[in-house]
Amino acid sequence: MTTETTATTGTTAQGDLDDEQVVDEQTAEERTADKPSGADEAADSEGSDSEGTDSESADDDELDEDERLIEEGEIAGDYLEQLLDVLDFDGDIDLDVDGDRAVVSIDGGDDLTKLVGRKGEVLDALQELTRLAVQQATGDRSRLMLDIARWRADRRDRLARLGREVAERVLASGEKESLDPMTPFERKIVHDAVAGVDGVVSESEGAEPKRRVVVLRSA
Repeated sequence: MTTETTATTGTTAQGDLDDEQVVDEQTAEERTADKPSGADEAADSEGSDSEGTDSESADDDELDEDERLIEEGEIAGDYLEQLLDVLDFDGDIDLDVDGDRAVVSIDGGDDLTKLVGRKGEVLDALQELTRLAVQQATGDRSRLMLDIARWRADRRDRLARLGREVAERVLASGEKESLDPMTPFERKIVHDAVAGVDGVVSESEGAEPKRRVVVLRSA
């Protein structure tokens, strides 16, 4: 059994700095001055230092977030490795970071589909157990994503293809189409795929767990 860590980092959004607008009522002599006074130079220097500090702080925050997600993945990897040993399953564990969440994938072993279950039900349960293990170790709630035998990756590809196909049919026929109920994660994949086709839009209708995507022509 092997564990690999992939050095893929997500991007953390940074807040915009507010601009201060300063209006000076200068005298004629001040407007003809060739260079700022010593006090002005000092103020400019302090402002530059402040901007540099803000930039460094943002970089530090991004680095801290990446390190936190990598730590989550490593904790999850250790937990899953022990679980596979107990269940007597073989598999390679790969650790990654995708945006704002850690991603752990198990692949390469025989019969891993047994850990996926019908419609991913066993996989979902294992994902929740893994998140709880990470939360117990870190004290923070985890949004970690677990994939086994590429079930989620293949599911993502199928849903994206479905979203594009439905969008193109709706564009051609003008008739809206409703898809089968999906989880929030699955609906987002479909919404993203539909958004790539001009002339159509998608909406979610209904209540969980029967909430579904509806595709229709845009106004």
